[in-house]
Amino acid sequence: MAVFELGRTMSGAQKLQEPAFVQLSELASEGSGGRICFATDDWFAPAEWMLKDTEPVFIPDKYTSYGKWMDGWETRRKRIAGHDWCIVRLAAPTAIKGILVDTAHFTGNYAPKFSIQGARLTSAEENMIPERGEEMIGTACSEKDSKMMAQLKSEQWTKIVGMTALKPGYEDTRKQYFTIGNCNEVFTHLRVNMYPDGGIARLRVFGEVQPDLAAVKGKAIDLIGMLSGGQCLGFSNAHYGHPRNLIKPNRGLNMGDGWETARRLDRPAILTTNDKGILQVPGCEWAIFKLCSKGFVDRIVVDTNHFKGNFPDNVKIEAALLGDEQTVLSTQWKIMLDNSKLSAHKEHTFDDESLEFRGPCTHVRITMAPDGGISRVRMFGKAL
Repeated sequence: MAVFELGRTMSGAQKLQEPAFVQLSELASEGSGGRICFATDDWFAPAEWMLKDTEPVFIPDKYTSYGKWMDGWETRRKRIAGHDWCIVRLAAPTAIKGILVDTAHFTGNYAPKFSIQGARLTSAEENMIPERGEEMIGTACSEKDSKMMAQLKSEQWTKIVGMTALKPGYEDTRKQYFTIGNCNEVFTHLRVNMYPDGGIARLRVFGEVQPDLAAVKGKAIDLIGMLSGGQCLGFSNAHYGHPRNLIKPNRGLNMGDGWETARRLDRPAILTTNDKGILQVPGCEWAIFKLCSKGFVDRIVVDTNHFKGNFPDNVKIEAALLGDEQTVLSTQWKIMLDNSKLSAHKEHTFDDESLEFRGPCTHVRITMAPDGGISRVRMFGKAL
């Protein structure tokens, strides 16, 4: 099902210019579960830093014993034959829809050209990749590791983005988007090529997780989880943080690693509550998610981790079972969890007794009132 943008609100003119695919799940960053498996060279800055969750920064007077400290992946100036490349393991098998290459702060040392290839590796093939050390800065791959990697023939993997010129990391040229519209394969690993050397600040890979649902049928899983195949389809407001963060693995790193909205301007001048302590406000914010599979929900966890002065007053969750001809815009929603109070910086668990409807369902709508931030939502249940 395609992402829709009904009522979409984001901060900044640049965000409004982003391609639609950035609304999909992002599978390469550290916080999503992506990791570097191999790199030919990590001299100035290791390839792992290219997958950091944070925005790239530049510290003018910061140096290491290997040279200028840079916030990304930067290789030495190549003085031997060939070009530099690395292998990225995605967080889950993914149908890739778009890629962002960010050269922020790499102005005289960015990679002149790059390309990306991909493959879906078996466990046996993945085990052929040599183990990577914890501290790779100032190193290059050994001849032994090169020979081990040659067995994978990664230079023959499927071309996702052909050799393409990159732009320098000035603010108006740093972010470079690539829509992947003609590739139907599912990938677990990517080969990122830099021609011939240089630096890339960040790599982001957007797409749709393709889980092995046959392996989880009848089992208790996080039905909304990104790595299970859950997907954010739309939202009303994402001024500070995108609601797709709600379904990422692990707990949130900070407030930026959650869903946070702007303060609603229709809040009453003087707030009142009902007899259950729920704020009486006219407005709310919502986000809609597609579950990884039709299923029944047994337990919901709403985590306001890091949101201490800006958590929502309450949360409501509705569910729907959509057929092939239905859309989220026309469906009738059933209340799964009625308006429930939230508190600061805490995991809130709602089990069987709290749930008015458990399923079967394929989609959920999460509503916060009046506004604020939520870090994560888990919906544990059985896939049908």
